Amino acid sequence: MFAVMKTGGKQYKVQSGDTLRVEKLAANAGDKVQFNEVLMVGGDKPQVGSPVVAGAGVQAEVIEQIKGPKTINFVKRRRKHSSKRTKGHRQQLTLVKITDILASGADKSGVMAAVNGAGFGVAAAPVAAKPAKKAAKADAPKAEAKAEPKKEAKKAAPKKADAAGDDLKQLSGVGPALEKKLHDAGVTTFAQIAAWTEEDVAAMDEKLSFKGRIEREGWIAQAQELAKG
Repeated sequence: MFAVMKTGGKQYKVQSGDTLRVEKLAANAGDKVQFNEVLMVGGDKPQVGSPVVAGAGVQAEVIEQIKGPKTINFVKRRRKHSSKRTKGHRQQLTLVKITDILASGADKSGVMAAVNGAGFGVAAAPVAAKPAKKAAKADAPKAEAKAEPKKEAKKAAPKKADAAGDDLKQLSGVGPALEKKLHDAGVTTFAQIAAWTEEDVAAMDEKLSFKGRIEREGWIAQAQELAKG
């Protein structure tokens, strides 16, 4: 029996005993995980999902967290002669061994779901905020519940002004549109940009479609100088 599963935006054809490298999973070595996005199950009675096969799953054991082969990007900075450098990057991956393919009943197996490791944009705050709103509505009268959001809105205005942080338009190539993208991503100060690692740069490039702009314009070096004052 084989299966076609999806994880990390890629599809894999697997069968029991296979060892493969997938996008980094939030799991430790020795953990047993289950991939629930199964697009097809092959065998005596093949099943094709629309888009996934209901109840199907692929179970695997995490062998170790690894890094992919090093890729070299050649960067030439615009309008600066003889200013060039190479930059290496190694993708974080997880090595897993397929242990079992379930054509049905995967939703009741109790095995931890395989989740790709999060980088930017962890959405934990909204989940925590919902109980607070429910508690406020349950404890306060309706008249007070209507008045409190207005007071909070007035108090929130100065916070937004403070949260504007540094004028990111001082960075080379950054205009109002790019500054808004950075603010939406939670980047408001030069100190944040100055502290970016290679992984942070790669993640921001992919998330905001900068296409190497961060390196071409030398944002990190500029941010370090601007952060000093």
